[in-house]
Amino acid sequence: MYDHIFARSFSKNEQKRFGNCAYVICIFVVFGLCTTFRPSFHLSILNLKVPTSTVLDTVMLSTSQVEEEIGRKDGKLNLEPPSSSRVDYTKSRSWHAATLDEPPCVNHTSSSINGSEPLGKTARITPSITRNDSFQLGNSLDCSFSEALSDYCNIKGVIRIHGHSSTIFTTNLNGNKSWIIKPYPRKGSDAMKSVREWMIKPVNSQDMPSCTTTHVDPAILFSVGGYSGNLFHDFSDIIIPLFTNSRIFSRKVNLLVTNNKSWWIPKFQRLLNQLSDHQVVDIDNENQIHCYQNMIIGLRSYKELGIDSSRSINGYSMKDFRHFLRSTYSLKRPEVIKLKPEDNRRPRLMIISRKSTRRLLNEASIMKMAQKIGYEVILANITLTTNLLNFAHIVNSCDVFMGVHGAGLTNMVFLPDHAVVVQVVPLGGLEGIAKTDFGEPSKQMNLRYLKYSIRVKESSLSTQYAPDDVVLRDPTAIHKQGWNALRATYLIKQNLKLDVRRFRSTLLKALKLLHR
Repeated sequence: MYDHIFARSFSKNEQKRFGNCAYVICIFVVFGLCTTFRPSFHLSILNLKVPTSTVLDTVMLSTSQVEEEIGRKDGKLNLEPPSSSRVDYTKSRSWHAATLDEPPCVNHTSSSINGSEPLGKTARITPSITRNDSFQLGNSLDCSFSEALSDYCNIKGVIRIHGHSSTIFTTNLNGNKSWIIKPYPRKGSDAMKSVREWMIKPVNSQDMPSCTTTHVDPAILFSVGGYSGNLFHDFSDIIIPLFTNSRIFSRKVNLLVTNNKSWWIPKFQRLLNQLSDHQVVDIDNENQIHCYQNMIIGLRSYKELGIDSSRSINGYSMKDFRHFLRSTYSLKRPEVIKLKPEDNRRPRLMIISRKSTRRLLNEASIMKMAQKIGYEVILANITLTTNLLNFAHIVNSCDVFMGVHGAGLTNMVFLPDHAVVVQVVPLGGLEGIAKTDFGEPSKQMNLRYLKYSIRVKESSLSTQYAPDDVVLRDPTAIHKQGWNALRATYLIKQNLKLDVRRFRSTLLKALKLLHR
């Protein structure tokens, strides 16, 4: 009946036009369904150009949505395929604003899990990136090779890293120039000889290796080669720069370590856990292709055992770092309590005891004198410093902290505010080094600083060389021979026997500072 009414209402030409219109409408409906439910559908077959933002709004899928689709059973991820393959890709974005400006194209038809990564809190299921992506976003590259201490690069876009070959692949950079970088902040020193080189290599999209594991959170690649194992360099070269470079991500960052040492990560595990929600990856031993949208290669570092807050990311300062340490190690004393004349409490003095070079040959006499003038004295030796957590608490309980110039003084990072640091400077024109390494950093840490420079008679070198020898008479002549000569002469061969009477005045000054 309706067919007859339709035929009588319209001519044959009009009926034909209606049929053609219906056919075209059907094509557009099918096309719309394909682009909605198959994000990897190649628009190039119709030679259509779609704005990147429109495609991204369509294809983004949050981690929580993927996990919801896959499901969880008994607290573990259920890897069985979901009952329905239809997912609403337009509801939310899971990309962190701090991670990158524009995420790369992703193919949501499959997901990958790193089999070596434990499931649970740190496990993330993310859409995999394949070389068959329908489009690629341009990368941004920010590199600096002019800093005094460190080289670094910050890449945003399509990034894939292969640990075994020390290669970082990326696309759409200006030109095809490859970059070589050593991700350790101690340029121009012998330490760099042991630091692994990494190549940042731009490649065409069709030559990009396929992902084995894809990560939503950004990555920071850093080295624990160089001088690591020396506490000063552990903090100055690695821990403090790692704090300033990673803190902005609020623990949503992957830490990739090169030149790994089996003992280094366990020693600083507590700190690393507060910088990242993920397990640290020993990237040198990874033969997989890890994919990221943002990667920082190398650590920006500006000064010894300190932070240049005017240039650091988000203006972080040593005040922020020390607050981070206190929180991480649950240190009880944020600041020293001012001593009052009526107080019976004896301020606690810690003496860092060295057992190899630059030893204090009369430690017992110094301890006895300090006790007489009102101190409770703790002698810190190697058995105390093996457990960093316990030692941090002991240092935090102290009011005055003294030692001969050396790595042990680095433990002052755990002192409460307004504590007093006493640095004993060996013979050899080392005042400049002492000031740079510990004098200036102590002020940044809101500590009070005293220096005690020894005289010739307080040095063991006075018994090894004639009084008119250049080693005793003109240390600058040794400095001119280079760092190795200076180190061998004044840092390795020298021990100290302090003039107890003379040093007593320095410890009395420290007491006065505690009363202010």
